[in-house]
Amino acid sequence: MAELIGPRVYSCSNCRNHVCLHDDIISKAFQGRNGRAFLFSHAMNVVVGPKEDRQLMTGLHTVADIYCRDCREVLGWKYERAYEETQKYKEGKFIFEKPKIVKENW
Repeated sequence: MAELIGPRVYSCSNCRNHVCLHDDIISKAFQGRNGRAFLFSHAMNVVVGPKEDRQLMTGLHTVADIYCRDCREVLGWKYERAYEETQKYKEGKFIFEKPKIVKENW
């Protein structure tokens, strides 16, 4: 009998709420506040906080923190605007900090 395998997802490490899909990873080579972070094209079950300008390693960006919809843990941020032309590809994308998410269905 064949097993049904669902999508590989990442969940909030605090409450296990599904927040992003493995298939939506753009890059694993990002830096978060507390170590490695992944750039994703989409997110789910998150709340986007207020926008603010932040000086990041790659320049000035307008970002908004993202929170788990269930437990309100800060998971990373959403890039709202990049001021440098070479960083425009990040706009509308999501950073999830690696320590804040865990693998499910792997």
